[in-house]
Amino acid sequence: MYLSVVSLLALSGIVTAHSSHDQTPLAGPHQRLWYNTLPGDGGTQADSVFSGISTFGRLPYFPCLSSEAERYDIAFIGAPFDTGTSYRPGARFGPSGIRQGSRRLNLYGGYNVPLQANPFVSDLRVLDCGDIPVTSYDNAWAIQQIEEGHNSVLMRKPFTDAEKYGLSKAGKTLPRIITLGGDHTITLPLLRSINRAYGPVTVIHFDSHLDSWKPKVFGGSPSQVAAINHGTYFYHAAMEGLLKNDTNIHAGIRTTLSGPSDYENDGYCGFEIVEAREIDTIGTDGIIKKIRERVGTENPVYLSIDIDTLDPAYAPATGTPETGGWSTRELRTIIRGLDGLNFIGADIVEVAPAYDTNAELSTMAAADVLYEVLTIMVKKGPLSVGRSDEL
Repeated sequence: MYLSVVSLLALSGIVTAHSSHDQTPLAGPHQRLWYNTLPGDGGTQADSVFSGISTFGRLPYFPCLSSEAERYDIAFIGAPFDTGTSYRPGARFGPSGIRQGSRRLNLYGGYNVPLQANPFVSDLRVLDCGDIPVTSYDNAWAIQQIEEGHNSVLMRKPFTDAEKYGLSKAGKTLPRIITLGGDHTITLPLLRSINRAYGPVTVIHFDSHLDSWKPKVFGGSPSQVAAINHGTYFYHAAMEGLLKNDTNIHAGIRTTLSGPSDYENDGYCGFEIVEAREIDTIGTDGIIKKIRERVGTENPVYLSIDIDTLDPAYAPATGTPETGGWSTRELRTIIRGLDGLNFIGADIVEVAPAYDTNAELSTMAAADVLYEVLTIMVKKGPLSVGRSDEL
């Protein structure tokens, strides 16, 4: 009797069904050659971990800006903008680089051992929305594109608890958006979008730089005085009333300054500062304690992470590197210590893959940091009233 290759493989035990995760109908006799129990993907796709179209953590892709047909609880979206950079450009390639660096996040299943949760296996719907189209020829227009693109995906009904009361100004439960930058200028339009939904919010900012400098520091012409770039966006955010007073904090700061007045101005913008070197005296636990005490447990919190928080030894691919930073392990530990906070959104910025090594050190570090953020968000569940662990 003639037996097909697939039949022989099945008889030999090489090809097996994956009943609990098999979401792909096996329409033809050869489907089991491609959709099987590959490590980490649950048998839902044929591509191996090193092939196929890149999405963050191999999540499902949907073009959210061209259609509202798909609902979600957490979405990744890219903002490929880097014309606000003052030193080394290249972060426009950050979104694609981070996705490449995230390919093996769920290679072995995705379970986060320290946080005791799997962000890739839950009742929440998580997907990758692709990138916001951003011009590289007009900064003002690009900033508007980012704000409107982010707000478009933010203001939709989530997949879960859409009808429950939430933390937004309108009392609605909203999806949470994680943005892949892009230079740090993008945080201003993102906060403008967040403000439209939530009003002034608390910000946790991981960075080696304050990013709250008055625009006049960066130039002398009238147009430069009002400049928005990756070192001034928090100044503008404070002036526009986007930040909740006396709850915001920087962590990882270690840059040189023009003088003590920079710190005074930063305080006026509403931030407390945790210096990178404090890890030598108070450790990761002390830094976590400072952050949690500053932001509180009830406030809606926006998390912005500059990859240059890490020492260039761990993340060389960034626009303005500063030595003396934290290790990847230390930053991930600190972020895990923020478990339970009401994160309504997040970004990671300043990843410029052209300056990375062939080993993809920086893009993998960025992806792993976001893996911790995603796990916290999934573990928290929808930010809606009616859950025992919510407000």
